[in-house]
Amino acid sequence: MKKQTGFTLIELVMVIVILGILAAVALPKFVNLGGDARTSVIQGVEGSMRGANAEIYAMAAQASGGLGATSTVTINGATVNTAYGYAATVADLEKVMDLSPAGDFTTVVGPPGEIEMTNATTPSSCKTTYTAATATSTPNYVTATGGC
Repeated sequence: MKKQTGFTLIELVMVIVILGILAAVALPKFVNLGGDARTSVIQGVEGSMRGANAEIYAMAAQASGGLGATSTVTINGATVNTAYGYAATVADLEKVMDLSPAGDFTTVVGPPGEIEMTNATTPSSCKTTYTAATATSTPNYVTATGGC
């Protein structure tokens, strides 16, 4: 007679229990990956706003009188209204930015202006707010990620 080898039922049950415990511990770490991704995207929007505004300021500085209270610059065929060399509104700033796909973002014209993440849990709490420059201050950017 040949002796059969293999796993006993107890060994198989123990492996299943251990895998279940590991899954229960690891699962919460992966559940909110969508929220983390949306948070990163809205933080990226703020970075894009800052970069676009730096480009607008550089173009305005080259133009004669471009750093005054009101002016315009043309970037990639788009006419951008400026205030003290920076974008006058979030809509002007958005002309220079590449927000894609376009349906993922909503622009709320202010002041202050906002760009909200449309598919966030709470879009009004997943946004970047833009306040234009004044004679005494540079533009201000505030990012809210509570509802992402």
